[in-house]
Amino acid sequence: MDTALTLLRNVLARAPASLEAACEDLPSALLPGRPTDDIALLVARTRALDARHVATWDLTSDPTITAGARTYASDQLAAQGPEELSFTTELMVSEMVTNAIRYGKAHIQLRMILQSTLMCEVGQGHLGRARGARSVDAGGLTFRLPSLTSQSGR
Repeated sequence: MDTALTLLRNVLARAPASLEAACEDLPSALLPGRPTDDIALLVARTRALDARHVATWDLTSDPTITAGARTYASDQLAAQGPEELSFTTELMVSEMVTNAIRYGKAHIQLRMILQSTLMCEVGQGHLGRARGARSVDAGGLTFRLPSLTSQSGR
């Protein structure tokens, strides 16, 4: 198994930019003989956001921190744009932080992600990777503003 994983890593490290070409190269590299069984292969390319697209702030459960969270959100939008979303974002951040303080635990985190949409998250502890909330989730709130391309020309 270790040998196969090493071979897979080596093939993917030199894989062409096209996923289609990588899918064509992998079977012959990994299985030089004729396979006796069917093979399923899933290849996906992931992208990480540039750090300048993500802003994170650790908050205390002190109710007075809500004003600071609003200022933080507003300052982030002033620095990265689009400022026209500032009022709505401040309002939502204020509501989410207030709810986290009221119903949550001591450690609260605010995260703003700006790419094709602006996403504001407030949760308990480390927020991890972005994902949609399920009906049973109660550990954090996510607020997404619509696509920024039509609003800011990005």
